[in-house]
Amino acid sequence: MTNIHVFKTSPVTGESNGMDITCTEDQYCAYLRGEGLIQDLLTEATVDQREFLISGCTPTCWDSMFGSEEDAA
Repeated sequence: MTNIHVFKTSPVTGESNGMDITCTEDQYCAYLRGEGLIQDLLTEATVDQREFLISGCTPTCWDSMFGSEEDAA
């Protein structure tokens, strides 16, 4: 499996962030064309990677908005 490096703008900070997404170029293009659900098209991508593609939020963005898992413990 290869990685595609994607840049998105965070809706939280307005900063441009990059992330390596575990998928092929064909899988990524199918996602961009709306050919299916992200979890079905990018089966090797992590939850964080898929969320980044959908919303532009990194795990750090989520932690700043909702707190980390460690904060909840």
